[in-house]
Order: sequence, then structure tokens, then C-alpha cells
Amino acid sequence: MKSEKEKMLSGELYNALDKQLTEERVRARLLLKELNDSREDQPEQRERILMQLLPKAGKGLWLQPPFYCDYGSNIILGENVFFNFNCILLDVATITVGSRTLFGPNVQVYTATHPLNYIERSSGLEQGKSIVIGEDV
Repeated sequence: MKSEKEKMLSGELYNALDKQLTEERVRARLLLKELNDSREDQPEQRERILMQLLPKAGKGLWLQPPFYCDYGSNIILGENVFFNFNCILLDVATITVGSRTLFGPNVQVYTATHPLNYIERSSGLEQGKSIVIGEDV
């Protein structure tokens, strides 16, 4: 039987309140808090946090806090990707970003969705659809 995380990543309906998913979101939120509270003169601290939060990031990532995401682990970044202030990536499914992609301020990328049928929606289950931005990952 598939775990809720496996269902989530494959685009199936899943329970977002699952213990593992909740723990992974809390981990990301704590890292995001640390990142978003960091100062401009702390580049080593930011790099350490980003390596934990975005383990699938290519070289040359430039991210200007604040930044927000659900998990971070479902974000795949090519080389030399830039995020300006206040970007949000809801990564319940994979978000793949090609090399040399630049995000302006307040860009929001949502993989999260819900069933459109009201009966299915009342079950409380969610789902996600992967997004690919750019090329050359």
C-alpha cells in the first residue's frame, strides 16, 4: 500500500494531515523561519539552511528572503536560479526549474490543488500536479 507521501508525489488524492507529511512540513517551516530571519551579512548561514531546505538545488542559487515553500525537498533547481523577495513555491508535487531562470518579486508557484467535485472535496483529501519551468535542468 502506498504511503500518503507516495500518493502526494504521484498526483493521487492524499491526506495532508498524515504524520510523516506534517513532520516534514514542520521541518521546512523551521528552516524557513531561520532563513527568513537571517541577515544579509550571514551568507554562510543562509547557504547552510538552503542546502538543508533545497537539497536538489544546482550551483549558484541566489535566493532573496523572505521565501516560502511546503517541503523544499520536492523542488529541483538548475544552476544559477534567482528568486527575488517574497516568492512562494507550494511543492506538494515536484517543481522543476531550469538553469538561469529568474523569478521576480512575489512570484507564486502552486502545485497544490483540490478535487473539483464537491463530494470528493468534502473528503478532505488533496492532490498536486507537477510543474516544470524553463529548460536545461
